[in-house]
Amino acid sequence: MRGFMLAAVALPLLYLPGSSTEPAAGDDPWACYRFLIGEWVGEGSGQPGQGKGAFSLAPDLQGKILLRKNHAEYPASGGRPAAAHDDLMIVYQEDKEKKAIYFDSEGHVIHYTPSFSQNGQTLTFLSETMAAAPRFRLSYKKSGDQRVQIKFEMAPPGKPDSFKTYLEGGARKKDAR
Repeated sequence: MRGFMLAAVALPLLYLPGSSTEPAAGDDPWACYRFLIGEWVGEGSGQPGQGKGAFSLAPDLQGKILLRKNHAEYPASGGRPAAAHDDLMIVYQEDKEKKAIYFDSEGHVIHYTPSFSQNGQTLTFLSETMAAAPRFRLSYKKSGDQRVQIKFEMAPPGKPDSFKTYLEGGARKKDAR
């Protein structure tokens, strides 16, 4: 019992602020993602209509994950009422592989595998293939300094590689003009 209490008191001290649990700069697990880290504002269009919104991507849990939060608004149009969409995505490493999980205000949960183009300019999140469900692809492509192009595509059930654009748009970092 005394050993348990000592461990219960001592273990949290290993994780005090200032004790480094982040990798050295050369071992940065998020180096390829750095171009997206920050706060972004954007506009886009697609099946829900013309919309605008903002997203952020930031390291969290002492650098162990990346946390993306997104908010988009679509005004009333063509008989459709105005709508808002919120989502959250966590990018993490498991068994030496990067993975991501996405949740949104409509109740969707999507498991993604992220990958980069050979030139490092495009980050693509590709969902798992499931027989009776659509497949999703979300891409961020650098398009100049402090700007990205964003595309969200869907493939119908049974046709996992027949992607069609659902939404696309652009974003700029909040402090960029």
